[in-house]
Amino acid sequence: MEKSIPKPIRVITVDDHQILRGGIKFLLLAFDDIELVGEAANGEEALHLCEQLQPHVVLMDLMMSGMNGAETTKAIKRKYSKIQVLVLTSFMETELIKQAMTAGAIGYLLKGASIDELADAIRAGAAGYSMLSTEVIQALCHTPKSYLPVETLSKRQQEVLELIALGLTNEAIAERMRLSPSTIRHHVTHILNRLGVANRTEAATRLFADTHTA
Repeated sequence: MEKSIPKPIRVITVDDHQILRGGIKFLLLAFDDIELVGEAANGEEALHLCEQLQPHVVLMDLMMSGMNGAETTKAIKRKYSKIQVLVLTSFMETELIKQAMTAGAIGYLLKGASIDELADAIRAGAAGYSMLSTEVIQALCHTPKSYLPVETLSKRQQEVLELIALGLTNEAIAERMRLSPSTIRHHVTHILNRLGVANRTEAATRLFADTHTA
């Protein structure tokens, strides 16, 4: 069973530049299904707003004073696992991308993205789907690989990974593949270990990267 997208999607922005926060606020007014409910200038404010407002999606800048974006993302996911974090930044260094995805971000978008791309990424994130900008995928594709590629997984494990990338839970994957949840958990553990990744989002990122270099 695929996840339904909540309406309206409650969003908060986290960016230490007030002008950028104001610009995002103005742009999102064009969409009836997305509601900007709060703005934070730093990580500490973001955590407070997450507790107070319980947004569906957090738009997260990376380079901020105090807690940076990756640290804030990790703290949010630790306390509020259902809140999805979508990175929105000007930086696309591979190490920053990896830090953000390892911290639990569901997507990574550049600030040069169009408003429609941003809205689509917010909708995808709210539904539990990973979304990476084309530039980010290309950056990951040109990173020297020190891990086992996706193609080394068994056919069954590749099928499980593809469903993980769609945002399905272990229970939903088990139902889709007609296997027990415990079998799926075993496959997921093996996939994460074999690919050398820390979580499901990073595994999905690896699938995107390997697919685009094939």
